[in-house]
Formats: sequence, C-alpha cells, structure tokens
Amino acid sequence: MGLGKKLLLSMTDAGRIARAAGYSIAGLRAALRRESAFRQEVMLFVVFAPLGAWLGRDGVERTLLIGSLMIVLIVELLNSALEAAVDRISKKDHKLSGRAKDMGSAAVYISLALVILTWASVLTDRYL
Repeated sequence: MGLGKKLLLSMTDAGRIARAAGYSIAGLRAALRRESAFRQEVMLFVVFAPLGAWLGRDGVERTLLIGSLMIVLIVELLNSALEAAVDRISKKDHKLSGRAKDMGSAAVYISLALVILTWASVLTDRYL
C-alpha cells in the first residue's frame, strides 16, 4: 500500500478519531476535577465568552474576544500537563523543576495579559 493511501486511511480512521476525542474529554475532565486554576478560568470563559459574542461587532472582533479567552484555557491545560509531568518525575525540589513550573506559570500570565490587551483594544476602538 502506498504512502498516500496509508495517509488517507489514517485521516479517515473513525476509530482513531473517536479514541482521540475520548482522550481529549478525559483530559478536560481531569483538569476540571483537579486543577482549581483551570476551573476558575473556565468560569471566566463562561461569563466573558457570551459577552464577547455580544460586544463584538463582526466575526473578527468576536473571534478575537472569545479566542483570546480560549488561549488562556489552552495554555492552562498545557501548564497543568507540564506540572503533572514534572511531579511524576520527582516531588523533590529541584532548580530545573521549579524553573519549568515557573515558565509554565509565566505562559499563563502572558495569555491573561493578551486577554486584557485584546479586550481593551477592541472595546476602546468601539467606545472612543
């Protein structure tokens, strides 16, 4: 079987797609159960996403407002995964483990700053 046919079959493998969806749902459930920061950010998303849909004048503005909120959730999931992997390796304090966790936290912080910048830019253009 040629490479192109294998690629096409792998792209349309419904079982693989279903398994991947299951893993994704399991990851979301784990984050909701075990990560308080993720739960807080989900609550912010639940409040602000409809507001962004209402305040955005067009598809681009709505995408910017809601998309910036989604980026926070994505980065928080990656940060939580990084922290879990570091903790799996060792619970002992180590300079590199601390650095990895701090960098993950910094990524979340920057994503939150992006939300503020995006919302401020869109709304200032609208009201000033």
